[in-house]
Amino acid sequence: MTEEHPKDDLLKEFGENIWISEGPEVNFFSIPYPTRMAVVKLSDGKGAWIWSPVQWSEELGKQVEEKAGPVQHIVSPNKIHHIFLQEWSQKYPNAKVYAPPGLAGRSVVQDVVFHQELKDEAPEEYQLDMEQVIFRGGAMEEVVFFHKVSSTCIVGDLIQRHAPSDGWKGFLMKSNDCVGSTGSTPREWRWSFWNRTPIRESRYKIIFEWKPKKLLIAHGENATENATPVIKNALKW
Repeated sequence: MTEEHPKDDLLKEFGENIWISEGPEVNFFSIPYPTRMAVVKLSDGKGAWIWSPVQWSEELGKQVEEKAGPVQHIVSPNKIHHIFLQEWSQKYPNAKVYAPPGLAGRSVVQDVVFHQELKDEAPEEYQLDMEQVIFRGGAMEEVVFFHKVSSTCIVGDLIQRHAPSDGWKGFLMKSNDCVGSTGSTPREWRWSFWNRTPIRESRYKIIFEWKPKKLLIAHGENATENATPVIKNALKW
């Protein structure tokens, strides 16, 4: 399990109007993965936007509402970031839950009511604060987000930057180029993108249009400055 933070530190400020919270490790094919979520305070004052929610707790929920307001929107970046969606959707029945491509029809989320499926353009409800683009064409498609105010690119599994470690997990992450300050996309996922044209267009939008200063990822080390070259190197494949 990940180290527990003091109650007054469940949400860590990542930039203007954006926070992160570290969740427990979860098993993915017997490999322990850390979890991390992002919380954005919407500039219209209507509440919070939640990305890839971690395990809910009363204290975490309290801090989210204190810092960002009532939970209004809950998003998942891809079809495997679903573990805590049902829990959060039940705690916040008035929140709109958005599905990435490939998730809504899965049995693991049969009890989650989705407002809509995410597309390349952010929904009107939060597009004042966020932009998004989909990496299409692979075995799994991922929605990458951009928080305008903090200039933060938010990535689920597409870029992983794990710390070096021993054992099977360390070997696997290193062989997938997912260790160190640059990181990358897991190799078997990269190979599934037979047609690279759509993802080159998505990569171009992130690097040359968004030009993010920060990178917030679900698995591994975030980048709090100079994020654009990090992203460019990680996605050079």
